[in-house]
Amino acid sequence: MSVMFLPLRLIPVPVQCVVMTTVLDLVFSRDESLKPYLHDMEDRVFRIHVRDTNAIMFLGFTRGKAWVHSSWSGEVDVRLNATTAGFARMCFGHEDPDDLVFQQVLKLSGDSDAMLRFKKLFAAADLDWERELRSSFGEFFGSRVARAAHALVAAEQKVADSTKNAVSNSLRDMDLPNAERLQSWQASVEHLAHQISRSKGRLTRLEHRLQLSHDDKS
Repeated sequence: MSVMFLPLRLIPVPVQCVVMTTVLDLVFSRDESLKPYLHDMEDRVFRIHVRDTNAIMFLGFTRGKAWVHSSWSGEVDVRLNATTAGFARMCFGHEDPDDLVFQQVLKLSGDSDAMLRFKKLFAAADLDWERELRSSFGEFFGSRVARAAHALVAAEQKVADSTKNAVSNSLRDMDLPNAERLQSWQASVEHLAHQISRSKGRLTRLEHRLQLSHDDKS
């Protein structure tokens, strides 16, 4: 599956909704092959929550068209939850949503059938948010949003790399054994276990002999 949503961190939610609706309408209306997928999404509604900005939007499908509103009073089929950086990784970093769900960057809950239909629609659309923004709203707006999104993705990766390096350094400072030392330790433990087993066998035989000797004297 390609991209799904466009969280615009500093733009008011109603304006974000207009931007998303415009792009989705343009993409879906120009590709006739998407009509069956849109038909399957009829009356489905998805709640999108951007955690760090607390922005909430609703994406729905009615009469073969997609809409995005800042409020919705009806039922919701699926709930999606991520940070701005998480959505940017999916929309502009082109990371697989399934991988993001596995990493708990993107959280999903709700109707599994609606999720599957949704995934098929956006996989078929192969939506490129950066290209569509430039096409729909001009080079100035599209490039600024794209740069901000790529900067978020890069910052997220930098934090992840820093955390990974910090953990590695901490483990190294703890002088944890490497693979060679672990293998040597394992061999020593196995040898010790073998020696203990042999000792137990000897002790059992000795006890048996003592018992026989005691019985003979009796």
